[in-house]
Amino acid sequence: MILAVPTPEDMEALGARLAGAAEVGARVYLSGDLGAGKTTLVRGFVHALGHQGPVKSPTYTLVEPYGLGGRDVYHFDLYRLSDPEELEFLGARDYFSGLGICLVEWPERAAGSLPQADIVLNIKYKNAERRVEITPLTGLGRRMLTEV
Repeated sequence: MILAVPTPEDMEALGARLAGAAEVGARVYLSGDLGAGKTTLVRGFVHALGHQGPVKSPTYTLVEPYGLGGRDVYHFDLYRLSDPEELEFLGARDYFSGLGICLVEWPERAAGSLPQADIVLNIKYKNAERRVEITPLTGLGRRMLTEV
């Protein structure tokens, strides 16, 4: 599925719809160029689950945890990951144990070191707007896609 997402507000709304469809254990991977809107989508996701504060990309810390309405959401930004082994030092296995929802920006930086995504979003610029290609990879991903 490919969606046209013309504004940052529309990107946040897409994130909110994904949040409404996400189940505990969901793994959502976000790819796209710098400034494509990955963090904007995550902002809409965590705000839809009740977070009131700012949402910034955890570029230097690699992960930002959110406890939201009985759900743990982990926002990863792997842009500065220099070696996928860094994920071991971070304790990534615990985050991907199925007890929380993982949103991962730049998953390609850890290729082969992350569990399979349930759903992948690839954000591209097309003229003045963004296009989001959504690909479900599991049964959970397909269920999420039907609600987006």
